[in-house]
Amino acid sequence: MLVAACMLALVIVGCGPGSAATQSSLRDATLMLDFTPNAVHAGIYSALAHHYVHNLGLRLHVIAPTASVDPIKLLETGRVNFAILDIHDLAIARERGQDIVGVMAIVQRPLSSVIAAPDIATPRALPGKTVGITGVPSDTAVLRSVVSGAGADPAKVKTITIGFNAVADLLAGRVAAATAFWNDEGQAIQSKRPGFHIFRVDDYGAPSYPELVVCATRHTLDRDASLTQEVVDALVYGYDFTEFNPSRSAEDLEEFVPGLDPRLVRAQLNALLPVFQGPNYRVGELSPARLRAWANWEVRFGIVSRPPDVARAFDPSFGANVPTPAPRG
Repeated sequence: MLVAACMLALVIVGCGPGSAATQSSLRDATLMLDFTPNAVHAGIYSALAHHYVHNLGLRLHVIAPTASVDPIKLLETGRVNFAILDIHDLAIARERGQDIVGVMAIVQRPLSSVIAAPDIATPRALPGKTVGITGVPSDTAVLRSVVSGAGADPAKVKTITIGFNAVADLLAGRVAAATAFWNDEGQAIQSKRPGFHIFRVDDYGAPSYPELVVCATRHTLDRDASLTQEVVDALVYGYDFTEFNPSRSAEDLEEFVPGLDPRLVRAQLNALLPVFQGPNYRVGELSPARLRAWANWEVRFGIVSRPPDVARAFDPSFGANVPTPAPRG
């Protein structure tokens, strides 16, 4: 999981910016993001901007983390109702005994990748080179998967912990490659200096697992399943809007989160559009078959010691129960 780049705690209620106060009858729900707001969250802000949240009787508070541990910590302690988690953090939390459940996928394929300097055209060239990693447990697994999937020996790759400075360290030539998200750092580095190679982990042996998942505790699901269904409904509608109105959705994000670079937002969103839809062409869906493949990969590359119980770790019924998406446009 990425560490938040700045100390930001952004709280937004479920109505458009500058709109009138909502009725007291609205139910409150809190959603913590995985990172500072960016293009991967566009559907959430479109759900707010176009009143899908409000129309479902909700007042949704969207909060950006101030540290990488915030989403999992605040979810576990009940201080937020829902959180977007990196799927690897969900696996690790469940192995620690936390009954956290994924209820909706934000993206349908891994965002993890290895970004390499222009002179490294294949991961087979990485043995003997120095590769930067952030230090989170999944980084080593991603690097090993990419290198071994290309037919090289990952044990011969030198690694150094660089935190979340992949773009700066790659541009400065301090590392030959670095683990990073192709939708974020990948787009950022290409905008600064084209020519870097991006090796996506699922192009080198990893299954097409959903990298980011909306999660809740089992307690929340048991106590108020209807609240979970309404939040999932609203977010599915929002991401459906993003799929068919990407330019407008980018504007929604920028209106709620001033200061974003519009060109970078649009580049990131264009790269993400193909990965919002699931195998059945629905946003938000959780595929049990893909998740079982992911669970085996988690163990194979050492993120957890035993495969997560997919039937307990995920509840795909909420996404399956979403009515026909709201009108687009």
